[in-house]
Parts: sequence; structure tokens; C-alpha cells
Amino acid sequence: MNRAGNRSGWPTAGALLLVLGAVLTVLGAGTAHAAGYRYWSFWEGKGTGWAYATQGPSLVRPDDGAVQGFRFSVSEDSQDSAKPRRAPDFAAICADTPAKDGAKRVALVIDPGTAADAPDGETPPAPRTACAQVSEDASAAEALASVAKPLRYSSEALLCAISGYPASGCGEQVSGTGHADTASQVPASPSVSAHPGSGRGGPSAGVLAGVAAVLLLGVAAVVQARRRRG
Repeated sequence: MNRAGNRSGWPTAGALLLVLGAVLTVLGAGTAHAAGYRYWSFWEGKGTGWAYATQGPSLVRPDDGAVQGFRFSVSEDSQDSAKPRRAPDFAAICADTPAKDGAKRVALVIDPGTAADAPDGETPPAPRTACAQVSEDASAAEALASVAKPLRYSSEALLCAISGYPASGCGEQVSGTGHADTASQVPASPSVSAHPGSGRGGPSAGVLAGVAAVLLLGVAAVVQARRRRG
């Protein structure tokens, strides 16, 4: 009885194992080819830490005493984007810039990132801080421009370079090897320096479609096995 039960149940279990293995293979292939984007991300100081900005610097109008951060790196989306490596310490950054009527002070942390994230042939400058004293209605982008020229923007208003770094490129997609895919550029974004990639959401549509097809084949195999036993 036990032997007969094991024999009759094997096709279903075997088919399910085959389905599971195929699904893992498809998902693994999608992960192996994951790519990110090389770009300047925009951050806002929150206490002793950083929060990824929900708007671009041209839209944000910080108050006096605010700290804004910029970090150059390669990342897939905002969830794994690298933060500036300096603390958002307004008091320390603007210690030598006294308050002035009709103006505001905005502390800036500019982090060009690491050599691993740099475009081929370029070396990132050292991270630095600056205290921008600008008009009371100035945006974060205007504060940045007052202390970190030259800035470079794309035709879609994406922030491409701060103080001339990097010398070329703008939010290009980067393969898993770290090399830029020049045929795949960042899609236009309504906010300057908003993350070019889509939100963190697991496998791509192509991978999901492949998984669905594999599952359908697996179900068909299970049904066929049951018909044969009947």
C-alpha cells in the first residue's frame, strides 16, 4: 500500500520540483544581469541622518538652517542608493558664515563617491562641505550653484555634474561589470536628480513573464500526470 502510494504520488511531486527549479533558474538569470544607474542623488538632512529627497533640488526651497546632500554613485533605485558619507551637521558646516538679513544659509554636503562608481578614466574628487548664503526664496539647486560651479545638466534637466565631475555622461545605465551602456540612458524625470531607475520592485516584466510561462507548463505536466494515473 505504501509502495503504491509513493509510486502514484511521484509524478506530481516530480513535476512540482521541476517547476520550482525552472523558476529559480529564471529568477537567478534576471538577478545576474541586474544593472544600475550612475548619477548624482539628492538627499535632505534629517537629524543626524539622511533622507532620500522626494523632489529634485530645483523644486526644493530649503529653510535657513537646512542641510542638503549630493552623492554620486551607481545604484538600482532609491532603496539601495548610497548616502553622503559626511554627517548633516549644519552648525559645523556653517560655523564661519554668520546669519544675514534678507538671506538664508544652507549647508551642503557634496560627495563624489568612490573610485568603484567613477566613470572609466576618471577619479572622484574628495567629499567636501560648503555653506551657501543665498536669497530667502532660493532653491537647493541655486544654493548648490553658488558654491559648486560648474554644474552640468541634461536636456531633461537632470543634474549631470557638480564642480565639473564627472566630465561626461549623465545618468547612464551601468552593467554588472561597472561599464556604461551608452545605448540605454536615463528616462526623463520631472525632478532634477530624482532617481532615474524605477522603484525597487523585484524582477522585471520580462522575468515575470518567463516565470508565468514556466508555471503554466508545470501545471500542464501535473494535470497530464493525474490523467495517466486515472
